[in-house]
Amino acid sequence: MKKSLLLLAAILPLHAVANVPIQGTVESKCVIQTDTSGIYGNPNPSKLSTDATDGGVQPIIRYDILAADHYKAVLTYPNSFSSSPVLEDVVDWEGDVTVGETSEAGMAAFETDKVEYNNTVEFNLTMAGSVWFEVFSTADYGYDKSFPAGDYTAMVLAECIAQ
Repeated sequence: MKKSLLLLAAILPLHAVANVPIQGTVESKCVIQTDTSGIYGNPNPSKLSTDATDGGVQPIIRYDILAADHYKAVLTYPNSFSSSPVLEDVVDWEGDVTVGETSEAGMAAFETDKVEYNNTVEFNLTMAGSVWFEVFSTADYGYDKSFPAGDYTAMVLAECIAQ
């Protein structure tokens, strides 16, 4: 028994242990592109709007979906300006996100199945292909007040979240 223990003790120091890392990179199978930047029209002194009838341009955001049923599009329309002149009254915000063009006819279901809360709209991306989301945004300033002259910028947040 002593010989076995001595033999085992002699072998153990010859045994080496190493941790070998395995690394990988995951690239999203959902790509977001700005197709059209938005422009606020100013149809009257107290309103800014992306509606074409108000002189605006709706932002259009393209999602290229490479793997169906793995992502959801989450778009948040503005509820504040990221830059503007000093505003001393409340701005009332409204907006919406809708499905515009699609590369597959079945993607029209994205619109009927969307989930809306606060100023956010979610779409389950159940089909592969490309879809263009159109964002509508209006800002009304105070009661019977005019927006001060200057440059106004608001941001749309577009996310593709893995499920």
